[in-house]
Amino acid sequence: MEKPLIKTIDKYLTNIIIASDAILDNKIRGLLTSLGIIFGVASVITMLAIGKGAETTILDQLKLLGSNNIIITPAVKQVEESINEDDLAKSDKKHYSPGLTLADAASIESIIPHVDFVSPEIIIETTVIHSGLRRSAKLVGIDQNYWAIRENSLKMGSYFSYTHFKDALPVCIIGSEIQTKFFTGEDPIGKQIKCGKLWLTVIGVLTKQNITSENIKSLGIRDYNMDIYTPISAMLIRYKHRGLVTPEKVMTMSRGSRFFSIEADEEQSSVDENYHQLDQIVVHVADNKHISMISEVIKRMLERRHYKVIDFEISIPEQLIQQEQKAKRLFNIVLGAIASISLLVGGIGVMNIMLASVLDRFKEIGIRQSIGATRQDISMQFVAEAVIITITGGCIGILLGIILSTGIEKSTGITTIITYSSVIISFIVSVAVGLVFGIYPARKAALQDPVALLRYE
Repeated sequence: MEKPLIKTIDKYLTNIIIASDAILDNKIRGLLTSLGIIFGVASVITMLAIGKGAETTILDQLKLLGSNNIIITPAVKQVEESINEDDLAKSDKKHYSPGLTLADAASIESIIPHVDFVSPEIIIETTVIHSGLRRSAKLVGIDQNYWAIRENSLKMGSYFSYTHFKDALPVCIIGSEIQTKFFTGEDPIGKQIKCGKLWLTVIGVLTKQNITSENIKSLGIRDYNMDIYTPISAMLIRYKHRGLVTPEKVMTMSRGSRFFSIEADEEQSSVDENYHQLDQIVVHVADNKHISMISEVIKRMLERRHYKVIDFEISIPEQLIQQEQKAKRLFNIVLGAIASISLLVGGIGVMNIMLASVLDRFKEIGIRQSIGATRQDISMQFVAEAVIITITGGCIGILLGIILSTGIEKSTGITTIITYSSVIISFIVSVAVGLVFGIYPARKAALQDPVALLRYE
């Protein structure tokens, strides 16, 4: 039983050695035969790397925006240029909106089911000063739910405690870039940094988030690494509380406008234009299958709370990113199909050159058959040649694909990720191409009449 097996293995090895020798004797022909496979595999590797990079970029964007989130932001309320005095006299309080408030956030969290967390935010532009350095940054007022939604981790220090929120203490947590620019070579914990007119004590530093300029532009987000965070209660008490009715607002409204500041001077108008207490409310939903339904419920709730005034916008980042992902997936399929066509063309090239090789080697085939080689041996030799050529071309193509992917990332900034699966798939495809397109030339060579071949000139 063992002897026939050993004999069969020896037979296969002999034919593979003969095929290898034939390729080495015709190196130029072998290289030309494999060129189609080399470029085909390289293009497949490169396209898959670009596709994987795009997918990873989208997932990173989703992490930046937060998974399963609904974002509510203030909207500019539409104001008529001319107001009819009769209509104005008939107007009542239902036309006034308090804007986005902490009460809105609390209602969403307590009333609407399937809502895990609600994170209200107040964002103001401010000037940051420390150790003689000065630059602009954003001061963000947050509550205790912010970290659960954003999933930011601390590099050092601690998060805000209950006391910080209850007593509206002047403390802050800074982004990694703030530490780099203002606290180079020193521990910022316990130090003070001036934000606007107030000094805040640093109690924590966040780890650096991977935010590219492309993400900032495409997602419309800010650079979180340059943010300074303070308790929302401290923001409302110590900085600006836009939700308060001030004497200036009362005087402005008493002049006959049902909208804030449309008759006020330009400076006062710019101050009072944003009457919303909050700049953003982020609602985290337990299961994304409820996102669309919950966003509709939130819209109706806020309409009632704002007396039918639509002065807010609701967006669902995950759905927007899913649409982008779908478009990129389709684009990657098209690119993959184009790359696969080049592999098909390479396989046809292998078959054509192998057929020409059969014609050129009639004498060799006839001599082998005359000294005892069977048609199976001849067929196996030519299939082995095709497979060896395509495997070699596939390996070179994989190396070229890696080089091209790296070059594209460095030269264009497009993220490319080469996975083991793409390399394995490309290698398997190159072997399959050799088998499929090498069978016909091999059969053509095996079916030749040895006597006719020996007479062939």
